[in-house]
Amino acid sequence: MSIATRTGDNGTTGLMYNRRVSKCHPRVEAYGTVDELNAALGVARASTTHAFVQESLLPIQKDLVTVMGELATSVDDLPRYVSDGYPVVTAALTEKLDALVTAIEAQSITYKGWATPGATTDAAALDLARVTARRAERRVCALQEADQLRNDEIIVYLNRLSDLLWLMARWVETRSGSGSSPSVA
Repeated sequence: MSIATRTGDNGTTGLMYNRRVSKCHPRVEAYGTVDELNAALGVARASTTHAFVQESLLPIQKDLVTVMGELATSVDDLPRYVSDGYPVVTAALTEKLDALVTAIEAQSITYKGWATPGATTDAAALDLARVTARRAERRVCALQEADQLRNDEIIVYLNRLSDLLWLMARWVETRSGSGSSPSVA
């Protein structure tokens, strides 16, 4: 079977359970942005030499597959999705991020004011992933406002992830000897 199915040649794409929607549907925008976030995390993971960052990001990338799956399912199909055994975003996923935030905050990191991305390549990659997480959060909030989101924990998860990525970038900058990134007064 070829990856080129041609089913999207008319500007539509398939959600879970074969529902067809426009490629610019808000649900597609939401899970597509989470997919971009996952790719950005892959770049961040590949660009760092810090084992802590590499080992922390890979499980998050795997958890983002859960986020994407739930977002790629129409509200009407969520009961079927759950009964079919697909995982959904839970507070336990967010708690893993909280634990990483706590671990980083317990260490010595340096920052003051607004961070300017770019002090190191790997910190810049983390900052790019952070702003992608914020965009994903906005896209999911749009689904919520349209009454097309049944699991508010997805927003909590993405919010916490963006906080974590900001901290990780500052942690990387501190560990690289660049001190804190230049700040904007």
